[in-house]
Amino acid sequence: MVAPGRRRVTIADVASHAQVSVTAVSKVIRNAYGVSPAMKDKVKTAIQELGYRPQAVARGMRGRTFTIGLMLPHIRNPFFADILDGLTEQLDNTDYQAFMIQGGATRKVERRAVDALMDRQVDGIIMVAPLASKARLEEVAKEKPTVVLARHERSSYYDSVYDDDEAGAELVVKHLLALGHRRIAHITHQDDSQARPADLLHNIRSATYERVMREHGFADEIAIATSFYHEKGGYEGARELLSRSPRPTAIFAGADQAALGALAAVHEAGLSVPADVSVAGYDNTHLAALPNITLTSVDQDGGVMGRAAGKLLLERVEGRTSAVRFTVTPSLVVRGSTAAPGGSGG
Repeated sequence: MVAPGRRRVTIADVASHAQVSVTAVSKVIRNAYGVSPAMKDKVKTAIQELGYRPQAVARGMRGRTFTIGLMLPHIRNPFFADILDGLTEQLDNTDYQAFMIQGGATRKVERRAVDALMDRQVDGIIMVAPLASKARLEEVAKEKPTVVLARHERSSYYDSVYDDDEAGAELVVKHLLALGHRRIAHITHQDDSQARPADLLHNIRSATYERVMREHGFADEIAIATSFYHEKGGYEGARELLSRSPRPTAIFAGADQAALGALAAVHEAGLSVPADVSVAGYDNTHLAALPNITLTSVDQDGGVMGRAAGKLLLERVEGRTSAVRFTVTPSLVVRGSTAAPGGSGG
């Protein structure tokens, strides 16, 4: 805020102080292509010394606000924090700031969230696991540079960043089979998405689980609980699976959050992990590595996804129009929650 009686510093003041043109200052502020490092340093030094703060509304009227919107389904999943950390790191040496908004559990709430970002003239939008249809996503992308995370569909209007969910699910199911498990169950997710089912990560993970079980001759052992990718969903899904006879000796939860709920259900049933029931998750969140949890999980590196999304979005803002698809190759991190079957139910 400008003190009473003190004139607001203008872009012309910065140009005069740095002994460069107003156009040069504008290019540095916009992070435009072709500005030399020396010019950037000179202008940024002048900006800091004068305390110049470009007005976001004025910049928006000129076509850029140096803000991007990040829409998350919710803020409870630790994996989303990894994505945000990666995005923040990518933006660290730019003039851009990310504003986060929660999309919610329904398409109606999500639409309002995206509209709010559009109304605030952000320069681009990153959507994580949106529920909207492909047509709606393309509608947004025609107005604002857009990057979509965790959806596998192809579009010429927005960029995509996603994990190879088939490879990740195959890693964990084959790991459990190699340990000697046959009665392997799976907890999957349901939501309000309008995407094609085949493009949704939870459907890909579930279908891969079924495929690998069939390929190894265990089609009769397939057991799926459809719930939600959060602790309560994992808890309820695991309770359902553990009530079946014979009960599973291993549970593959499609997300770490659900796996944490499954661990609670196993404990409540008077069983131990992994002696009676092995439990594996997906996301390799920081909670998975805690010594009292030690959850075997698929790592899809949220930091890499966040950095890639930021990089692609800024390229879009700078004018790239061709669509890019960035895929993360997952790996399996084996911890203490999985072992060969050997308990009373083995």
